[in-house]
Amino acid sequence: MASETSDLEASAPGAMSDGATGAGADGAGVAADWRAGTAEVWKPLKQPGNLTQRIVLAIEELVDTRQIGAGERLPAERELARLLGVSRPALREGLKILEARGRLAVRHGKGVFVRMSGEEAMRAGLAHVRANLAELFAMREALEEPAAAWAAASATPADVARLAEALAAEEEARRPPVDFERLGALDAGFHMLIVELAKNRFLRQTLDVLQDMLDAGMETTLTIPGRIDQARADHRAIFEAIEKGDAAGARQAVRKHVRGARDAALARVGHGLEDLGNPEGPAGAQREVPGASD
Repeated sequence: MASETSDLEASAPGAMSDGATGAGADGAGVAADWRAGTAEVWKPLKQPGNLTQRIVLAIEELVDTRQIGAGERLPAERELARLLGVSRPALREGLKILEARGRLAVRHGKGVFVRMSGEEAMRAGLAHVRANLAELFAMREALEEPAAAWAAASATPADVARLAEALAAEEEARRPPVDFERLGALDAGFHMLIVELAKNRFLRQTLDVLQDMLDAGMETTLTIPGRIDQARADHRAIFEAIEKGDAAGARQAVRKHVRGARDAALARVGHGLEDLGNPEGPAGAQREVPGASD
């Protein structure tokens, strides 16, 4: 382990400013100041038996009992070896094992950190998804509201006919058994067509961005109970406003639709967070993280 010494030494006081680590793909969160309470946490290992194994068990116990938490930085190698009363080679071997088990993460040039548990990592992931969804739907609203208003103001009979065809195709796809993948594609196509009918050259340049937003996530919000019927009513209201040339009505209908999809998606992520605290609950095995189409 050629770099263990340098990586462990980087954990020493002054190697980086307090709280400077940030969350990374390895699951390490913001580092805590490990110096506080060091004398209480790190005890010399006096039990008989294999030294490397005792090091592994001692650190695992500290993590499992939350005496050192996810994201905390371990002391530097020399200091940790002194605190545990072990040799540095034995300590390195123990840390290798803990890294292989996913309990510790070596961040080169920064030090060794306690990884998040599976539940903690999932919570952080869901919270990240929630933040991303909120921003994504805000951007959809910013793009689609003016698009619908402009489409209503400029749509020709031929344009309205195209939109009616798109609506009819969606309705056909809603017949059971529902093919959610096809319905999701048609749903996104309806929104993309409205942007096209807005006849704004600069807005049209956002089509690829909008498509990415509509495709984002693992599944469409249409799979949420009640969303199929709600989306049908919302799309019908948007269509009728555009058909009538009602720009304000079209804008309002899109706002209602996008915000409804947003609220459903965020609520579902919220249920996922709740289920982590109650893995045996009836909803725990059924809910999934939503995507953004609707």
